[in-house]
Amino acid sequence: MKSGTGLAHVDSTVSIKSVSSEDVSSSAAAGNSGWRKTWRGMRCCSAEAKNPAFKRGRQIQLLQMIVLPFIPILALIVQTSFEMIDIVSYRKEVTEIENQVTMATDLGKVVTRLQQERSDVAFFIYTNGSILRRNLSEGFLLTDRALENISSWPDLTIPTPNDGGRVTWLNMSEFREELNDFRQNIMSDSSSTFKDVLHWYTTVNGALLDHLTNQIKDANKSGVWRYLLSFKNMLKSIESLDLSSVYGINYYGRSVLNTTSYILYIQHDIVGKELLNSSLHYVPKLKMMYRDLTRGMKDYGKLKLWSAIIRNNTALPSRNVTMAREYYEAMASYVDELRKLQDRIRRIIREEVQKVLAQADRMETFGIAILIVVLIVSPIIIVLVRNAVATIQMYAVHLAHKAKELKREKRKSDSLLFQMLPPTVATQLKQAQTVPAEYYSAVTIFFSDIVGFTEIAAECTPLEVVSFLNSIYRMFDERIECYDVYKIETIGDSYMVASGLPVKNGNKHASEIATMALDLLDASGCFSIPHKSNEPVQIRVGIHTGSVVAGIVGTKMPRYCLFGDTVNTASRMESTGDALKIHISAEMNEALAKIGGFKTEHRGLIDVKGKGLMDTYWLTCKERTGGVANSYGEVAWYADMQPVYLKIV
Repeated sequence: MKSGTGLAHVDSTVSIKSVSSEDVSSSAAAGNSGWRKTWRGMRCCSAEAKNPAFKRGRQIQLLQMIVLPFIPILALIVQTSFEMIDIVSYRKEVTEIENQVTMATDLGKVVTRLQQERSDVAFFIYTNGSILRRNLSEGFLLTDRALENISSWPDLTIPTPNDGGRVTWLNMSEFREELNDFRQNIMSDSSSTFKDVLHWYTTVNGALLDHLTNQIKDANKSGVWRYLLSFKNMLKSIESLDLSSVYGINYYGRSVLNTTSYILYIQHDIVGKELLNSSLHYVPKLKMMYRDLTRGMKDYGKLKLWSAIIRNNTALPSRNVTMAREYYEAMASYVDELRKLQDRIRRIIREEVQKVLAQADRMETFGIAILIVVLIVSPIIIVLVRNAVATIQMYAVHLAHKAKELKREKRKSDSLLFQMLPPTVATQLKQAQTVPAEYYSAVTIFFSDIVGFTEIAAECTPLEVVSFLNSIYRMFDERIECYDVYKIETIGDSYMVASGLPVKNGNKHASEIATMALDLLDASGCFSIPHKSNEPVQIRVGIHTGSVVAGIVGTKMPRYCLFGDTVNTASRMESTGDALKIHISAEMNEALAKIGGFKTEHRGLIDVKGKGLMDTYWLTCKERTGGVANSYGEVAWYADMQPVYLKIV
């Protein structure tokens, strides 16, 4: 609603509701017809693209619905393809692990033979060649056979101190030639030292173990990595323990270890035991096997005692070749048992690799099956989606037509409902909410009726009376749209309007009703009595301001009703007033005085039914400069204007 606060601002705004829609459309089309056509065309194209009622809209929606299920299908195909790639890579990795373990087994056998050969040669040197634990030629032959069984020999990088610290790269033929030369020097030259023998074998074994451990990858997706780490640590542990046994033989064969040899013994002994513990930690089932191994060895207790004696490094009275041989035999037996554990780890690795390969085969088969199923089902899904979309589109077109009709009917019913009830109250009722009564501390109520309506009705036909009231009250309805007021009801010739509810407007309610009353009083002069065309209609107006309670009454035909003494007083102001005058109470006069801009005349004390004597006033006009005033002082806004009634859309 629009509020009218004064006469000076009304002539440019009050006629908005009175201008016809044809005038508005024609004036707008004169200046903006080209722009509107362009904009309307753009909107139509956009609407056709979204509306299934149009062929273009159906085609676009069909394409969208076909693409929609194709996206997850494509994603599934891509995902399955990547999984197949991962499975193939996984299988290749596991196969590579198996090859690496096979290579490690072959190299491990060579390292084992070289370790045994080192021990035999060291024992031979310690005893000055007087005692042989085993025929050296037989040991050399076993090492050569292990070398012949290797499928591929790595190029080894071995530092040779005899050549000034230079590095030698050895292939298989060069290594065997170097090995044979070294053996011949040992057998023919009795001046070979323990240090030279130990350094040569230790350097070769170290190079082989470094190559072996570097080639075996312990970071992979399968669960074999624990066994690989255990396998590598076991190889290194055996090498370190075998080296420590060589220094132990030196101790018993020479009666004492020098400082360097003693430090190296302690170092290799500790490293070997730590690597052994870590190997058992990675494969817990080996702990039980190792425990059985130590319990089954008859010389294990002596071996621990001999190791403790060597750690003390107390000088023996003399060289004890027998003790050296017993220690050598015990350590060789212990290392052989560790090699059995190493073989057990190798078998476990092969078993695990076979399990992983079998699992990879199952995963590969399952992935291929899924991919085939997806490729077969995808066209079927697309065809089914296309048929479903076509059915949905047909239903959507029918539903859109019905929804359009429903929307049009709903607009009509809402428009009618909002005329019968306040919009806020009607909205609450539509949402099935309870609308409680509300107290308003300050509202202004307007009552009017037609003077002599009983006589007019008696002299006219019922159809003339209805047509007469409909004309004048439709004009009133149009006029009050210009103000912040709410029409309560009409009963016969009585017209009731209130301001300040259902939406409170502060202290504007008095001025809104006062201005509206002057407007309606002036506009009523445009109508004449049906059977007396020269006699204008005369209305009587009463206004009062005060507090009321408002609420919805009834369920069959709910009405927004006001209750309180303010309603009765406003009605009494109307009934005790005069024709063509606006009768107001003292409270209303006081409210207008505070607002300012209105002229009133004191009427004096009158006897009001049910209220006694009341001091009342006449509202004459609004203060204004300029304009043409009628006999009552109001500006004749509508003297030459017939009302144009709005249509409900």
